[in-house]
Amino acid sequence: MDHHEFRGKDIPHIELDPKMTIEDLVNVFASSGYNGRQLGEAAKLYAQMIEEDATICLTVSGAMTPVGFGGIIKTLIERGFVDWIVTTGANVYHEDHFAWGLPVKQGSFDVDDMKLYENEIVRIRDVYIKFSETLEEQDQIVQNMFENEFLDKPFTTAEFCNLMGKLSKEKAKHPERSFITSAYEYDVPVYISAIKDSSLALNLAVHRLQDKTYNLDFVREIIEQAAILYGSEKSGILELGGGVPKNTAQQTGPLLDQILKRSDGGQDYIIQITDARPDTGGLSGATLQEGKSWGKVQDAHNGMVTVYADATIAFPILVLYVLSNQKKREPKRLYKKLDGLYKKLSDDYFKNPET
Repeated sequence: MDHHEFRGKDIPHIELDPKMTIEDLVNVFASSGYNGRQLGEAAKLYAQMIEEDATICLTVSGAMTPVGFGGIIKTLIERGFVDWIVTTGANVYHEDHFAWGLPVKQGSFDVDDMKLYENEIVRIRDVYIKFSETLEEQDQIVQNMFENEFLDKPFTTAEFCNLMGKLSKEKAKHPERSFITSAYEYDVPVYISAIKDSSLALNLAVHRLQDKTYNLDFVREIIEQAAILYGSEKSGILELGGGVPKNTAQQTGPLLDQILKRSDGGQDYIIQITDARPDTGGLSGATLQEGKSWGKVQDAHNGMVTVYADATIAFPILVLYVLSNQKKREPKRLYKKLDGLYKKLSDDYFKNPET
Protein backbone atom coordinates (compact mmCIF):
# COMPACT_ATOMS: atom_id res chain seq x y z
CA MET A 1 0.00 0.00 0.00
CA ASP A 2 1.29 3.46 -0.95
CA HIS A 3 1.17 5.54 2.22
CA HIS A 4 1.76 8.79 0.36
CA GLU A 5 -1.86 9.17 -0.76
CA PHE A 6 -4.81 10.49 1.25
CA ARG A 7 -6.25 7.06 1.93
CA GLY A 8 -6.94 4.99 5.00
CA LYS A 9 -9.57 4.21 7.58
CA ASP A 10 -11.61 7.01 9.08
CA ILE A 11 -10.66 7.99 12.64
CA PRO A 12 -13.73 7.41 14.82
CA HIS A 13 -14.93 9.65 17.60
CA ILE A 14 -14.09 7.04 20.22
CA GLU A 15 -16.69 6.16 22.81
CA LEU A 16 -16.04 3.70 25.63
CA ASP A 17 -18.67 1.38 27.05
CA PRO A 18 -18.56 -0.38 30.46
CA LYS A 19 -19.54 -3.62 28.69
CA MET A 20 -16.59 -3.54 26.28
CA THR A 21 -14.39 -6.64 25.96
CA ILE A 22 -10.62 -6.82 25.48
CA GLU A 23 -11.30 -7.27 21.76
CA ASP A 24 -13.31 -4.06 21.75
CA LEU A 25 -10.52 -2.25 23.57
CA VAL A 26 -7.88 -3.47 21.13
CA ASN A 27 -10.08 -2.32 18.25
CA VAL A 28 -10.22 1.10 19.91
CA PHE A 29 -6.43 1.16 20.08
CA ALA A 30 -6.08 -0.01 16.47
CA SER A 31 -8.45 2.66 15.19
CA SER A 32 -6.66 5.51 16.99
CA GLY A 33 -3.12 6.80 16.54
CA TYR A 34 0.40 6.95 17.96
CA ASN A 35 1.45 3.98 20.10
CA GLY A 36 -2.15 3.11 20.90
CA ARG A 37 -2.59 2.27 17.23
CA GLN A 38 0.71 0.37 17.22
CA LEU A 39 -0.43 -1.67 20.21
CA GLY A 40 -3.73 -2.52 18.51
CA GLU A 41 -1.96 -3.53 15.32
CA ALA A 42 0.59 -5.59 17.28
CA ALA A 43 -2.21 -7.52 19.01
CA LYS A 44 -3.82 -8.29 15.66
CA LEU A 45 -0.47 -9.32 14.18
CA TYR A 46 0.12 -11.70 17.09
CA ALA A 47 -3.29 -13.25 16.40
CA GLN A 48 -2.33 -13.59 12.73
CA MET A 49 0.90 -15.37 13.67
CA ILE A 50 -1.12 -17.86 15.70
CA GLU A 51 -3.78 -18.33 13.01
CA GLU A 52 -1.13 -19.04 10.37
CA ASP A 53 0.58 -21.57 12.66
CA ALA A 54 3.86 -19.67 12.61
CA THR A 55 6.66 -20.93 14.82
CA ILE A 56 6.70 -18.24 17.51
CA CYS A 57 9.67 -17.19 19.59
CA LEU A 58 9.23 -15.06 22.72
CA THR A 59 12.22 -12.97 23.76
CA VAL A 60 12.26 -11.43 27.24
CA SER A 61 14.96 -9.04 28.36
CA GLY A 62 15.50 -7.54 31.79
CA ALA A 63 13.73 -9.04 34.80
CA MET A 64 10.02 -9.49 34.12
CA THR A 65 9.41 -12.56 36.28
CA PRO A 66 9.91 -10.81 39.65
CA VAL A 67 6.68 -8.90 38.95
CA GLY A 68 4.80 -12.13 38.23
CA PHE A 69 4.88 -12.14 34.44
CA GLY A 70 6.15 -15.70 34.39
CA GLY A 71 2.52 -16.68 34.87
CA ILE A 72 1.61 -14.97 31.60
CA ILE A 73 4.43 -16.75 29.78
CA LYS A 74 3.27 -20.04 31.31
CA THR A 75 -0.21 -19.50 29.89
CA LEU A 76 1.19 -18.78 26.42
CA ILE A 77 3.22 -22.00 26.54
CA GLU A 78 0.23 -24.07 27.61
CA ARG A 79 -1.99 -22.54 24.91
CA GLY A 80 0.60 -23.31 22.24
CA PHE A 81 1.14 -19.60 21.50
CA VAL A 82 4.91 -19.71 22.20
CA ASP A 83 7.16 -22.39 20.72
CA TRP A 84 10.62 -21.33 21.92
CA ILE A 85 12.01 -18.69 24.24
CA VAL A 86 15.15 -16.58 24.54
CA THR A 87 15.50 -14.77 27.84
CA THR A 88 17.91 -13.56 30.50
CA GLY A 89 19.28 -15.63 33.34
CA ALA A 90 17.53 -13.25 35.74
CA ASN A 91 14.10 -14.21 34.43
CA VAL A 92 14.81 -17.92 34.90
CA TYR A 93 16.49 -17.55 38.30
CA HIS A 94 13.80 -15.33 39.82
CA GLU A 95 10.96 -17.37 38.31
CA ASP A 96 12.12 -20.34 40.33
CA HIS A 97 11.38 -18.44 43.57
CA PHE A 98 7.67 -18.89 42.91
CA ALA A 99 7.98 -22.61 42.23
CA TRP A 100 9.79 -23.17 45.53
CA GLY A 101 7.56 -20.85 47.55
CA LEU A 102 10.32 -18.34 48.36
CA PRO A 103 9.11 -14.88 49.42
CA VAL A 104 8.85 -12.05 46.89
CA LYS A 105 6.91 -8.94 47.91
CA GLN A 106 5.64 -5.67 46.51
CA GLY A 107 7.78 -2.90 47.98
CA SER A 108 8.58 0.66 46.98
CA PHE A 109 11.04 2.46 44.73
CA ASP A 110 11.04 5.56 46.95
CA VAL A 111 13.28 4.19 49.70
CA ASP A 112 16.66 4.47 51.39
CA ASP A 113 18.64 1.55 49.98
CA MET A 114 21.14 1.80 52.82
CA LYS A 115 18.33 0.84 55.20
CA LEU A 116 17.14 -1.93 52.90
CA TYR A 117 20.66 -3.33 52.88
CA GLU A 118 20.74 -3.30 56.68
CA ASN A 119 17.41 -5.15 56.69
CA GLU A 120 18.71 -7.72 54.18
CA ILE A 121 16.15 -6.73 51.55
CA VAL A 122 17.18 -6.77 47.89
CA ARG A 123 15.27 -4.38 45.63
CA ILE A 124 14.33 -4.68 41.96
CA ARG A 125 12.65 -1.31 41.37
CA ASP A 126 9.53 -1.72 43.58
CA VAL A 127 9.88 -5.45 44.24
CA TYR A 128 11.47 -6.75 47.46
CA ILE A 129 13.33 -10.04 47.78
CA LYS A 130 14.74 -11.34 51.05
CA PHE A 131 18.50 -11.92 51.00
CA SER A 132 18.65 -15.09 53.09
CA GLU A 133 15.11 -16.54 52.89
CA THR A 134 14.94 -16.12 49.10
CA LEU A 135 18.26 -15.51 47.37
CA GLU A 136 20.43 -17.75 49.52
CA GLU A 137 17.78 -20.45 49.51
CA GLN A 138 17.53 -20.22 45.73
CA ASP A 139 21.30 -20.37 45.45
CA GLN A 140 21.35 -23.63 47.38
CA ILE A 141 18.64 -25.04 45.12
CA VAL A 142 20.56 -24.16 41.95
CA GLN A 143 23.84 -25.45 43.35
CA ASN A 144 22.23 -28.76 44.28
CA MET A 145 20.56 -29.06 40.89
CA PHE A 146 23.79 -28.81 38.91
CA GLU A 147 26.38 -30.22 41.28
CA ASN A 148 26.69 -33.42 39.25
CA GLU A 149 25.10 -32.42 35.94
CA PHE A 150 26.70 -31.46 32.62
CA LEU A 151 30.19 -32.11 33.95
CA ASP A 152 32.97 -32.43 31.36
CA LYS A 153 30.57 -32.62 28.42
CA PRO A 154 29.13 -29.93 26.14
CA PHE A 155 25.65 -28.63 26.92
CA THR A 156 23.35 -25.86 25.73
CA THR A 157 21.32 -23.45 27.82
CA ALA A 158 18.20 -25.15 26.44
CA GLU A 159 19.38 -28.37 28.07
CA PHE A 160 20.22 -26.43 31.25
CA CYS A 161 16.72 -24.93 31.48
CA ASN A 162 15.04 -28.20 30.54
CA LEU A 163 16.75 -29.97 33.43
CA MET A 164 15.91 -27.11 35.78
CA GLY A 165 12.26 -27.38 34.75
CA LYS A 166 12.31 -31.13 35.27
CA LEU A 167 13.82 -30.91 38.75
CA SER A 168 11.53 -28.06 39.82
CA LYS A 169 8.52 -30.04 38.60
CA GLU A 170 9.59 -33.07 40.60
CA LYS A 171 10.76 -31.39 43.82
CA ALA A 172 9.43 -27.84 44.14
CA LYS A 173 6.49 -26.97 46.40
CA HIS A 174 4.54 -25.17 43.69
CA PRO A 175 5.74 -26.40 40.26
CA GLU A 176 2.58 -25.01 38.68
CA ARG A 177 3.89 -21.51 39.43
CA SER A 178 6.74 -21.59 36.95
CA PHE A 179 6.97 -21.14 33.21
CA ILE A 180 10.21 -23.15 33.32
CA THR A 181 8.34 -26.25 34.49
CA SER A 182 5.70 -25.65 31.79
CA ALA A 183 8.45 -25.30 29.20
CA TYR A 184 9.76 -28.68 30.34
CA GLU A 185 6.30 -30.27 30.18
CA TYR A 186 5.52 -28.84 26.72
CA ASP A 187 9.03 -29.29 25.27
CA VAL A 188 9.56 -25.56 24.71
CA PRO A 189 13.29 -24.78 24.40
CA VAL A 190 14.39 -21.94 26.68
CA TYR A 191 17.73 -20.34 25.78
CA ILE A 192 19.76 -17.96 27.96
CA SER A 193 22.32 -16.44 25.61
CA ALA A 194 24.07 -14.44 28.35
CA ILE A 195 23.87 -17.03 31.10
CA LYS A 196 27.28 -15.93 32.38
CA ASP A 197 25.66 -12.63 33.31
CA SER A 198 23.30 -14.10 35.91
CA SER A 199 23.03 -15.78 39.29
CA LEU A 200 22.56 -19.11 37.53
CA ALA A 201 26.19 -19.04 36.40
CA LEU A 202 27.40 -17.50 39.66
CA ASN A 203 26.13 -20.58 41.46
CA LEU A 204 28.25 -22.86 39.29
CA ALA A 205 31.33 -21.11 40.69
CA VAL A 206 31.25 -23.16 43.90
CA HIS A 207 31.53 -26.32 41.83
CA ARG A 208 34.13 -24.93 39.42
CA LEU A 209 36.37 -24.13 42.39
CA GLN A 210 36.30 -27.87 43.06
CA ASP A 211 37.64 -28.44 39.54
CA LYS A 212 34.27 -29.37 38.04
CA THR A 213 34.18 -28.09 34.48
CA TYR A 214 31.12 -26.78 32.63
CA ASN A 215 31.42 -26.58 28.84
CA LEU A 216 28.68 -24.44 27.34
CA ASP A 217 28.30 -25.29 23.64
CA PHE A 218 27.20 -21.81 22.56
CA VAL A 219 27.88 -22.51 18.89
CA ARG A 220 25.56 -25.51 18.86
CA GLU A 221 22.77 -23.47 20.36
CA ILE A 222 22.99 -20.69 17.78
CA ILE A 223 22.82 -23.40 15.09
CA GLU A 224 19.80 -24.95 16.82
CA GLN A 225 18.07 -21.57 16.85
CA ALA A 226 18.76 -21.06 13.14
CA ALA A 227 17.60 -24.62 12.48
CA ILE A 228 14.25 -23.79 14.10
CA LEU A 229 13.81 -20.94 11.62
CA TYR A 230 15.08 -23.10 8.75
CA GLY A 231 12.59 -25.85 9.56
CA SER A 232 9.58 -23.51 9.84
CA GLU A 233 7.19 -22.64 7.04
CA LYS A 234 6.45 -19.36 8.79
CA SER A 235 8.26 -17.87 11.75
CA GLY A 236 7.79 -14.91 14.05
CA ILE A 237 9.12 -13.26 17.19
CA LEU A 238 7.39 -11.42 20.02
CA GLU A 239 10.05 -9.28 21.69
CA LEU A 240 9.76 -7.76 25.14
CA GLY A 241 12.54 -5.20 25.16
CA GLY A 242 15.75 -5.58 23.22
CA GLY A 243 19.26 -6.57 24.20
CA VAL A 244 20.80 -10.00 23.80
CA PRO A 245 17.50 -11.94 23.69
CA LYS A 246 16.24 -9.82 20.78
CA ASN A 247 19.40 -10.16 18.75
CA THR A 248 19.75 -13.86 19.49
CA ALA A 249 16.40 -14.59 17.87
CA GLN A 250 16.93 -12.17 14.99
CA GLN A 251 20.45 -13.28 14.10
CA THR A 252 19.06 -16.61 12.93
CA GLY A 253 18.46 -14.99 9.53
CA PRO A 254 22.04 -13.76 9.01
CA LEU A 255 23.43 -17.12 10.13
CA LEU A 256 21.34 -18.90 7.52
CA ASP A 257 21.89 -16.38 4.71
CA GLN A 258 25.18 -14.60 5.30
CA ILE A 259 27.15 -17.48 6.82
CA LEU A 260 25.53 -20.69 5.59
CA LYS A 261 24.31 -19.27 2.23
CA ARG A 262 20.79 -20.69 2.58
CA SER A 263 18.86 -17.65 1.22
CA ASP A 264 16.14 -18.12 3.81
CA GLY A 265 15.33 -14.44 4.25
CA GLY A 266 14.73 -14.21 7.99
CA GLN A 267 11.57 -13.90 10.07
CA ASP A 268 8.11 -13.42 8.57
CA TYR A 269 6.81 -11.46 11.56
CA ILE A 270 8.28 -9.50 14.44
CA ILE A 271 6.52 -7.58 17.20
CA GLN A 272 8.67 -5.50 19.51
CA ILE A 273 7.59 -3.75 22.71
CA THR A 274 10.26 -1.30 23.82
CA ASP A 275 10.89 2.09 25.34
CA ALA A 276 14.37 2.44 23.83
CA ARG A 277 15.45 4.76 21.03
CA PRO A 278 17.53 3.73 18.00
CA ASP A 279 19.24 7.09 17.51
CA THR A 280 21.10 6.95 20.82
CA GLY A 281 22.44 3.42 20.38
CA GLY A 282 19.58 1.87 22.33
CA LEU A 283 16.95 -0.46 20.88
CA SER A 284 19.87 -2.86 20.37
CA GLY A 285 21.01 -0.21 17.89
CA ALA A 286 18.38 -1.03 15.30
CA THR A 287 14.76 -0.70 14.29
CA LEU A 288 12.99 -3.77 12.96
CA GLN A 289 12.97 -2.22 9.48
CA GLU A 290 16.75 -1.82 9.59
CA GLY A 291 16.95 -5.54 10.24
CA LYS A 292 15.95 -6.16 6.62
CA SER A 293 19.37 -4.97 5.48
CA TRP A 294 20.85 -7.81 7.54
CA GLY A 295 18.40 -10.43 6.33
CA LYS A 296 16.73 -10.66 9.74
CA VAL A 297 13.23 -10.14 8.34
CA GLN A 298 11.52 -11.08 5.08
CA ASP A 299 9.90 -7.71 4.37
CA ALA A 300 10.82 -4.23 5.59
CA HIS A 301 7.28 -2.95 4.98
CA ASN A 302 4.99 -5.70 6.26
CA GLY A 303 4.68 -8.10 9.16
CA MET A 304 6.44 -5.90 11.71
CA VAL A 305 5.15 -3.65 14.48
CA THR A 306 7.11 -1.74 17.11
CA VAL A 307 5.19 -0.53 20.14
CA TYR A 308 7.03 2.15 22.10
CA ALA A 309 5.57 1.38 25.51
CA ASP A 310 6.25 -0.17 28.89
CA ALA A 311 6.08 -3.94 28.40
CA THR A 312 4.43 -4.38 31.80
CA ILE A 313 1.47 -2.46 30.37
CA ALA A 314 1.39 -3.59 26.74
CA PHE A 315 2.27 -7.29 27.07
CA PRO A 316 -0.79 -8.32 29.15
CA ILE A 317 -3.07 -6.53 26.66
CA LEU A 318 -1.55 -8.40 23.73
CA VAL A 319 -1.81 -11.72 25.52
CA LEU A 320 -5.36 -11.26 26.78
CA TYR A 321 -6.42 -10.31 23.24
CA VAL A 322 -5.14 -13.55 21.68
CA LEU A 323 -6.43 -15.62 24.59
CA SER A 324 -9.89 -14.19 23.92
CA ASN A 325 -10.04 -14.96 20.20
CA GLN A 326 -7.55 -17.71 19.33
CA LYS A 327 -8.08 -21.41 19.81
CA LYS A 328 -5.46 -23.42 21.66
CA ARG A 329 -2.78 -24.80 19.33
CA GLU A 330 -1.12 -28.16 19.52
CA PRO A 331 2.37 -27.67 21.01
CA LYS A 332 5.15 -27.98 18.43
CA ARG A 333 7.41 -29.63 21.06
CA LEU A 334 10.55 -28.23 19.46
CA TYR A 335 12.85 -29.33 22.28
CA LYS A 336 12.48 -32.97 21.29
CA LYS A 337 12.95 -32.05 17.62
CA LEU A 338 16.16 -30.03 18.00
CA ASP A 339 18.47 -32.89 17.00
CA GLY A 340 16.45 -33.52 13.84
CA LEU A 341 16.27 -29.84 12.93
CA TYR A 342 20.01 -29.50 13.48
CA LYS A 343 20.72 -32.53 11.29
CA LYS A 344 18.47 -31.25 8.49
CA LEU A 345 20.30 -27.93 8.39
CA SER A 346 23.69 -29.64 8.58
CA ASP A 347 22.84 -32.13 5.82
CA ASP A 348 21.56 -29.42 3.49
CA TYR A 349 24.61 -27.27 4.12
CA PHE A 350 27.07 -30.01 3.28
CA LYS A 351 25.14 -31.08 0.20
CA ASN A 352 25.95 -27.73 -1.36
CA PRO A 353 27.71 -25.37 1.06
CA GLU A 354 28.07 -22.45 -1.35
CA THR A 355 24.52 -22.13 -2.69
